[in-house]
Amino acid sequence: MVDKSEKVTDKQVYLNRRLFMKAAALAGTATASTLLYRRLNPPPAERVEGDKLQQVAKAPQAEAIKEGFAVTDKLTPLEAITNYNNFYEFDTSKSGVAYAAKGFITRPWAVSVEGLVNKPRVFDLDELLKFPLEERIYRLRCVEGWSMVIPWIGFPLYKLLEKVEPTSAARYVAFQTLLDPERMPNQRTGILDWPYVEGLRLDEAMHPLTIMATGMYDETLPPQDGAPVRLVVPWKYGFKSIKSIVKITLVAGEPPTTWNIQAPDEYGFYSNVNPNVPHPRWSQATERRIGEYGRRDTLLFNGYAEQVAHLYQGMDLVKNF
Repeated sequence: MVDKSEKVTDKQVYLNRRLFMKAAALAGTATASTLLYRRLNPPPAERVEGDKLQQVAKAPQAEAIKEGFAVTDKLTPLEAITNYNNFYEFDTSKSGVAYAAKGFITRPWAVSVEGLVNKPRVFDLDELLKFPLEERIYRLRCVEGWSMVIPWIGFPLYKLLEKVEPTSAARYVAFQTLLDPERMPNQRTGILDWPYVEGLRLDEAMHPLTIMATGMYDETLPPQDGAPVRLVVPWKYGFKSIKSIVKITLVAGEPPTTWNIQAPDEYGFYSNVNPNVPHPRWSQATERRIGEYGRRDTLLFNGYAEQVAHLYQGMDLVKNF
């Protein structure tokens, strides 16, 4: 049986087509129509290979699956991962991000780790790439109801935090994306309150599943996927996995997060994947895996309940959404 939702034209595509037809009629020339259509419907971005990441550790499959470091789901093709992106700093259209981010410069790059720590420090990109790298095959679940399976390359965040020695007063970890409208042109708009910020509880940040990703498919990250370094928290909705990080701050109180600021009734601080807690405007009970037809059931904590459910023992998962 065909899922009715699969017959519905994507809202962005629908709006683009309507705008295209209206503008084409007004333009009155084939040339103007063609240029407008190309602008609104860019083709897939040309594949730009990243640098190969060397000495990536891969745990035995049985062990990796048990620990949650790998899943047996079919991998999402690299072309799809790099051409279907939410990264509002560049573009609000998923199909436009790869073009808007083309040529994004990631060197030099540094990440400062500060706040309630004994040894605040600034790590340059080369230092980050010297952390022992591991492959983590994780599900990625977007709050919008679509999902992917991505073979990330990175290292556990706790290994970075151990270097700065959090104090006993530290309870949360705040993250910040690069703020540079010259390099991220959509930051010139007021669509969000820039820079993009996110946060985790310290125990979430220290969990072995939480990683700092520097690559995927054995290559360095492309700009549209968060180059040169991003957070990946697989049991939470994708927007929690902040991209292009420049600052990490350990704090005592719950830090502000971009989408919670934007719409607190729609996006909570925790944002754990939960099929039983609908978004105010759509159900979260099912999801659409990119590259597949139909929909599949959404898994509690995105399928990582065995590893992370204890972090929320005694909490109301509806109230603390």
